[in-house]
Amino acid sequence: MTVSWDLGDLISDAGRDDPPRAVDVLLAEAARLTGVFAARFTGALAELDGPGLVGAMRALAEIRELTTRAATYADLSFAVDTADPARGALRQHVVERRTAIDKDLLFFRLEWAALDDARAGELLAADGLGFARHHLRTLRRDRPHLLTEPEERILAEKAVSGRAAWVRLHEERTAAIEVALDDGPASLETALARLSSAGREVRRDTAERVTAALEPGIRTRAYAFNMLLADKASDDRLRGHPHWLSARNLANEASDASVEALLDAVRRRHELPRRWYRLKAELLGLDRLADYDRTAAVAGDQEDIPWADARDLVNETYADFSPELGAIVRRFHDERWIDAPVRPAKRGGAFCAYATPGVHPYIMLNYTHTTADVLTLAHELGHGVHGALAARQGIFHMATPLTLAETASVFGETLVFHRLLERASTPESRLSLLARSIEGSIKTVFRQVALNRFEHLAHTGRREEGELSVERLGDLWTGSQREMFGDSVELTGGYRHWWSYIPHFVSTPGYVYAYAYGQLLALAVYARYEEEGPAFVPRYLDLLGAGGSRGPEELGRMVGVDLADPTFWDRGLDLVERRLDEAETAARA
Repeated sequence: MTVSWDLGDLISDAGRDDPPRAVDVLLAEAARLTGVFAARFTGALAELDGPGLVGAMRALAEIRELTTRAATYADLSFAVDTADPARGALRQHVVERRTAIDKDLLFFRLEWAALDDARAGELLAADGLGFARHHLRTLRRDRPHLLTEPEERILAEKAVSGRAAWVRLHEERTAAIEVALDDGPASLETALARLSSAGREVRRDTAERVTAALEPGIRTRAYAFNMLLADKASDDRLRGHPHWLSARNLANEASDASVEALLDAVRRRHELPRRWYRLKAELLGLDRLADYDRTAAVAGDQEDIPWADARDLVNETYADFSPELGAIVRRFHDERWIDAPVRPAKRGGAFCAYATPGVHPYIMLNYTHTTADVLTLAHELGHGVHGALAARQGIFHMATPLTLAETASVFGETLVFHRLLERASTPESRLSLLARSIEGSIKTVFRQVALNRFEHLAHTGRREEGELSVERLGDLWTGSQREMFGDSVELTGGYRHWWSYIPHFVSTPGYVYAYAYGQLLALAVYARYEEEGPAFVPRYLDLLGAGGSRGPEELGRMVGVDLADPTFWDRGLDLVERRLDEAETAARA
């Protein structure tokens, strides 16, 4: 499979022969424009009128477009080969140059936050500010947590050799992990895919080999994680955040109370995954599942799905839902915006990078020919079409808060799941797909909340106990996972280290609950689609096209969803329970 992306659009045709130089050209122009901006606006924000603020924000957008293109190129180039020193050096170079630029622009954010509410309100009413209005409102929410300009500049500069360095070390060490399989060394992604095998001995053996592969670097990864936990604690203390998740909630435009309501609602319904795992044990002929049995296929051998079949199925599904979305999805394939193969030293997992409004999103996968991979392709293309449609909002509003970031991805994945279900030719294949759907919900809702629980224990533990040993982290990990599984799954001794390859803990603290938020929101949105049919599609496209130009609750109202309703989360979980009821009926038919 040679489905590799073409990153040339980020640096222009002229830069393809010498990408590092092309990246430098982008950064040099951004630095030049930053100097002009600082000379014009330092100390002047309080005197600006509405048109002046519009002009300032357009200048900032131009600078951000340039730095984001450079950073996206460096990040994506590094993601497909983390072992290449040249790619790593380029990425670090961009981080340092971009930090210097951001540092010279800090004054604007601080001066904007310092304006009194009445004056800020006058400026926000300016004509022509729609491309940045919500962004500016959101920045003012940070006012209680901002430091002085000299302090902010020091923190930004030190982050390059502090937090960013620890994140890179963890990424490189994790991407370098190789699992010794019978047919030769394999990436962690390839090995984990074998846990879906119908053969229990294959699963058990694979899990033991994954554990063995995680063991050599576990202390390095644990130390990097400890340093990042300490760095987060220091940052929260300096900025006056009351707890470890507060800053993430603020960035997500979600109140602490609403996030706690989500987490509590999911944890109260842990009996749903436990019911499924008990049923799955029956289907597999086991008394109880072990941790390595959780993703096993329930109906015979795992189907091998060639890339071309996955591509065509997903393309057709999106096009049938909306010709506009179908056309965007085809461009991802035709214009090489996707990198799909598993490669040595390639970053694990899958993601969609929005890039900038002036370019287009990119998608990275590790495609291993499973049904789950087909759904992952659909998921990431949901992100992709969201980014493509939201590009019209400009660089300040192209992306949504993390709490809405998973809406289009889960919606697209659900569309493709239903297409697969329609095509299921036997009761066994239908049950297998229902199992995949339930396990997808468990993974995206219940597992992510359990991961959040581990993060909570790790962050609070680091603050109360000091550095956490590998053994202590293993205790916290198994405790958080056992809370979800109850007695439905046996946790083996080797599973204690499986926290150590999960990237979100390191790169984006607090991220994971957004998956649960997005999944339950997307299920509610999909239920609206089932109720209204084709008449719903224009409203859905409007939602995607709005990007992050409005707050989460206002965006939800565009498609008839009330995120302020305290019973909202339980209604989403009821949808998961109904799917579980269907699977139990199908299994016992």
